[in-house]
Amino acid sequence: MRRTRLSILIALLGMLFLVAQPVLADGIIIPEPPDWPAPVPLRDAWLTITYHHVDVTIQDQVATTRVVQEFRNEHEWEAEGTYLFPLPEGAAVSQFTMWSDGIQVDGRILDVDEARRIYEETVRSRRDPALLEYVGRSAVQARVFPIPPGGTRKIEIEYTQILPFEDSMVRYSYPLNTEKFSARSIESVSVRVEIHSRHTLQALYSPTHQDRVAITRESDYSAIVSYEATDILPKDDFDLVFTVGQDEIGLNLFSFRSAPDDGYFLLLVAPPVKVSDEHIVPKDVLLVLDTSGSMDGEKIAQAQDALVYVLEHLGAQDRFNVIAFSTGIQQYARELRPATEVGEAAEWVRRLEAIGGTDINRALMEVLSQADEERAAVVIFLTDGQPTEGVIETDQILANAVVAAPDNVRLFAFGVGDDVNTTLLDTLAQQHGGDTGYVRPDERIDEEISAFYARISSPVLMDIELDFGDIVVSDVYPNLLPDLFAGDQLIFTGRYRATSPEPQKAAITLKGTVSGHQQSFIYSGVFQGRNGDNFVPRLWTTRKIGYLLTQIRLHGEKREWVDAVVALSLRYGVITEYTSFLIDEDMLSAAGREEAVEEFLALPEAPQVGAAAVDLADEQSEMRKSESAGSESIPVEAADVVQLVGDKTFIRQDDVWIDTAFDSDLMETSQLGFGSTAYFDLVQSTPELGRYLAVGPRVIFVVNGTAYEVVENDEIPEPAVQSTQNSPVDSSSDPSQISTATTPDANTGDDGQIPRPGVCTGAQLMAALTLLCAVVWQRSQ
Repeated sequence: MRRTRLSILIALLGMLFLVAQPVLADGIIIPEPPDWPAPVPLRDAWLTITYHHVDVTIQDQVATTRVVQEFRNEHEWEAEGTYLFPLPEGAAVSQFTMWSDGIQVDGRILDVDEARRIYEETVRSRRDPALLEYVGRSAVQARVFPIPPGGTRKIEIEYTQILPFEDSMVRYSYPLNTEKFSARSIESVSVRVEIHSRHTLQALYSPTHQDRVAITRESDYSAIVSYEATDILPKDDFDLVFTVGQDEIGLNLFSFRSAPDDGYFLLLVAPPVKVSDEHIVPKDVLLVLDTSGSMDGEKIAQAQDALVYVLEHLGAQDRFNVIAFSTGIQQYARELRPATEVGEAAEWVRRLEAIGGTDINRALMEVLSQADEERAAVVIFLTDGQPTEGVIETDQILANAVVAAPDNVRLFAFGVGDDVNTTLLDTLAQQHGGDTGYVRPDERIDEEISAFYARISSPVLMDIELDFGDIVVSDVYPNLLPDLFAGDQLIFTGRYRATSPEPQKAAITLKGTVSGHQQSFIYSGVFQGRNGDNFVPRLWTTRKIGYLLTQIRLHGEKREWVDAVVALSLRYGVITEYTSFLIDEDMLSAAGREEAVEEFLALPEAPQVGAAAVDLADEQSEMRKSESAGSESIPVEAADVVQLVGDKTFIRQDDVWIDTAFDSDLMETSQLGFGSTAYFDLVQSTPELGRYLAVGPRVIFVVNGTAYEVVENDEIPEPAVQSTQNSPVDSSSDPSQISTATTPDANTGDDGQIPRPGVCTGAQLMAALTLLCAVVWQRSQ
């Protein structure tokens, strides 16, 4: 039964490595409940957002955002309510248009206090805290007149804002987090950002959607970043960072620290989009193609197209050779040839036939023997099978390759189809500074190889090293630093040791070789002493877990690896086959975590061959190379288990959402009554805490080392809250900055305490009358 639940959980959450930044909120319609048969819970009254299209133009630091949304009433009753679009700080609205039966409806700007009153009143009256995450923002408001069943309302809004600029970085955020405010999945979501800059654009990075955006860079001064999806409920805002500067290679630092722990950092390294020929490192490209009998037909034709593409895109100073292998070896030449011979080589490749067995070891020994230790060497190794000729033992093939390969070789292995040995290919790539790609049966070989080669065709810096000066860093991923290519960008994540609560300045040195000559680039960076970019910990965690799972798959389980995967998965909500404890009642206790570790230490070894093996290799590769901590839509069922907000993960147990930073063995909770004065004082004094309260009506979260619990019925007086506005909020073990006292509730008329058993409150009486009315109405039908 436990394994069945685990399988279901993995299917629902397997791609869950995401982050939610503090949101502004996109446009929403807060519906009013119908008069019959009884008040409808707010979560059941939302309209459906049919489409949500965003078009952004950024000129230097000035962003103009145009939003078009359509809402549909899919209920059986007429819907009306209030439209709100919470605004970014400092935004100026230039256009607002909503039409109702041919009449244009005017909107008005609410200041922060007016908007807050609407949010809080909705929470009180509808018993739903979802809107609390928007406290602290002004908003556009408009009255939504009755929408008949099946009817729609289209709303357009345009606003302009000056984007923050710091350390050569410009930041833009659009509130795309809509899953709580639409009754169904949104049919179409798109965000298009067009950027123009007077200075050279260097890195373009989306912390939330980097793995799913398309980036078009036509020059060093302009770019288009676009995201599209259909039939989804977005859970992430759309965040974008771009850097500008005149440096030959751009470098930018993001960091986050929650005291007293060590911090996390992300380093972006971005070369120019195009570089002159003298700045491109000449390289040797060795193409190795499996021509065994299983490659016959469409496979060999696509593979030939892929190799011809690579040959035709060699640089003028590059050299090459092509080796085909099956039972024996065929070579275009006995040694590396100049790029002027690519025409003859392409014709030779076209004549290759697929026949015979698969002697992988012999092919590797031949190609590695041709690598020139004085030049950059790229080996592209393509096979669709397992070794069947010559040396066939995986360990022996790997050992032979280690002995034969010079240090300058970068080996990129491509497995075609599912009948490949993933352990062999992944280990080869890891040992020799490359990467692995798998071309599945429904994918084209030529498209995969050509896209890969386009990315690595122009190396500008090899044998990269990073020096952080006086800052001690550890656990950097990727653990072997790759080479840097023109138009590409590298993302490094790691941990750093904080010696002070204050920001720490550092001189970061990027070293590498260009045509055998050492080059160094020095940059200044600031490591946050406390807080910072809260997407960084989850991105580092995703890469670390991907690395650990790969080690377990390739080398077998070790207790310390499994312990680390379990602990990290729980803390940051990165779901793996080792985290079934997320559905256990004692998941937040040491005993529960120990049980999970023991159970999965007994799991059978991961498969090496077949579709399941390739699936696993692909998933772990995506985790190791993850570039964003965001996620596509999560299935509705998954929201019943896990929520992620900022750098926190919440797990639901018995209808209580519990912060995974909460240690049930060591912590007691301070209780807050839902909807009381102290409850709203907390979010008003420290608006960023509203996102935690918005998780649900019953929630436990940790702030500054103190655990707070929002409850419905309890005899314990709730604490009043002092402002923490001038103090950074984190989940550290620092002494709490929130004092406790009993405060009368001016809004509900109570004394700030949770009602005692036997005492009927006004809210309880109203609930009883509502239930009675519903029963009478049903019996009258």
